[in-house]
Amino acid sequence: MSTLGKRMTELRKAKNLSQTELAKLVGLSYAQIGRYETKGSQPPAEVLKKIADALGTTADYLVYGNTDEKAQATLKDSELLQQFKSLEELDEKDKNTIKDIIDAFIKRSKLRNIAAL
Repeated sequence: MSTLGKRMTELRKAKNLSQTELAKLVGLSYAQIGRYETKGSQPPAEVLKKIADALGTTADYLVYGNTDEKAQATLKDSELLQQFKSLEELDEKDKNTIKDIIDAFIKRSKLRNIAAL
């Protein structure tokens, strides 16, 4: 079962909905809901939005899960991810200083790329 399917199933069950009931809310067949939940099929964006609305969540949550899951799915460097998590504990002044440093490194890298052309 895909993580999208697991989240759909968990939310559907939490709302005491059967696959048939969810399918009616979304305008699909129960078999299609079953494919999304258990076979790893991916719904098109407009269908995903309807499913999310029916389940009282967002399409983003269905695809990525909670914030940590989303960060892990998009950020491959686990050490960097852990460092960013640690930064959240800093006060606003220190966070802003780190953001400024990161921005400076990004700008420097972009300038190097432009100069290399």
